Amino acid sequence: MPMTADSSAKIGPVLATFVVANNMIGSGFFLLPATLAKSGGVTALSWLLGTVLAVVLGSAFARLARHYPNLESPDDYVRPSLGRDMGFLATTLYWISSWMGNNAIAVAAFGYLVILLPVGDGSVTRLIGQLLLIWLMFGLNLMGPRQIARFQSFCVVLGLLPVAVILIWGWGSFDGDIYRASWNVTDRSDASVVFSSLAPIFWAFVGLETGAMVAGVVRNPQRNVPIATIGGIVIAGIVYLLSSVLMMGIVPAAQLSQSSAPFALVAGQMFGAWAIPIIAAAAALKATGTLGGWMLVSGESGARAAQRGFLPPIFGRLRANGSAGWGLFIIAASMTLLAVFTLAPTVSSQFETLIEMVVTLVIMAYATAGLALLLGSPERLATRSDRIIGMGALVACGLLVYSSSIRTLVGGVVIALLSLAAYRGFARRGRPVA
Repeated sequence: MPMTADSSAKIGPVLATFVVANNMIGSGFFLLPATLAKSGGVTALSWLLGTVLAVVLGSAFARLARHYPNLESPDDYVRPSLGRDMGFLATTLYWISSWMGNNAIAVAAFGYLVILLPVGDGSVTRLIGQLLLIWLMFGLNLMGPRQIARFQSFCVVLGLLPVAVILIWGWGSFDGDIYRASWNVTDRSDASVVFSSLAPIFWAFVGLETGAMVAGVVRNPQRNVPIATIGGIVIAGIVYLLSSVLMMGIVPAAQLSQSSAPFALVAGQMFGAWAIPIIAAAAALKATGTLGGWMLVSGESGARAAQRGFLPPIFGRLRANGSAGWGLFIIAASMTLLAVFTLAPTVSSQFETLIEMVVTLVIMAYATAGLALLLGSPERLATRSDRIIGMGALVACGLLVYSSSIRTLVGGVVIALLSLAAYRGFARRGRPVA
């Protein structure tokens, strides 16, 4: 059902802006600095370019929210312009990317949590820890959306406060010589590093569409959804850029790139060993809250897809408290298999593998938003502004595709083709396909 609320319960532009920003400031905030340190401080330019691309794509979703005020699924804006099959692909790829992304969040959460535990940081330990987090959040989700919302709110407050201290006070420890020495630690040109870093960086902006997806609970959505979307993206981009620059100016890139908990490492350099467990606990708590929230999104988007005939009916079965019990179980089982198959020697390597695949799938879903604006529909002809914004979104997606590895792109295409083949197979057997 569309998300609606009476006028007294709807949120204004300021709160909506922070909802969008919070949905983006998650695991990427805590682990991407280690991944990007393999390239160096030059990735600050990638953050700037990535923020611009995110603003362009956010503008496309803000425009779609104006055209479809009860928007709750990619199918709502894709099908009128591109047909049922493309509606299926956009909806299903977005759903797949959401639960695959949960694995990356679990990797980030346990990367910090392991600091607090009397265990080694080996591959088997990390695998067991990730699986425990996945199934713990599955159990919490079975208690219903309200409990997850409360848990996530608790994690946001306690998880970000200690990290905010680092972002504010850390500049006193910033060393320009360390940052300059770590500017480009690869054997490639600056331009090559900037563009090749776009795909992993864009993981940080996944969630930019949430302002459009909750338009039904925003007061005066035609005005406030664009404000919330663009404002949330800009806030997230600034926070990410500042934290990345700060950390590479405190810890050398070679040391930072090997860390499973870069914020804790920086805290230790700034304040001493006593600060490491505090920051590790805060980061683990925030990432765990993000994992619980995005698992809720995976369950809900899977239920909507099933209601439209895009997934088997079992995904659409809801418990009395509103949780998608069986759908969440299948998602948690799939995440378990993915955790096993993507296990890598270091946390940052496993994290990078996961986010590259997720970003590839998300780009495919985002590209349909640009096409929908560019082509319009029989009921709603595309205006000049629609076409300009739609073309901009497609160009942004093209740059992100260009920055992705061939292996990842091929994997994304294979997933899309297999999904479409399975869907058409169900259709031929007479199953409901919406």
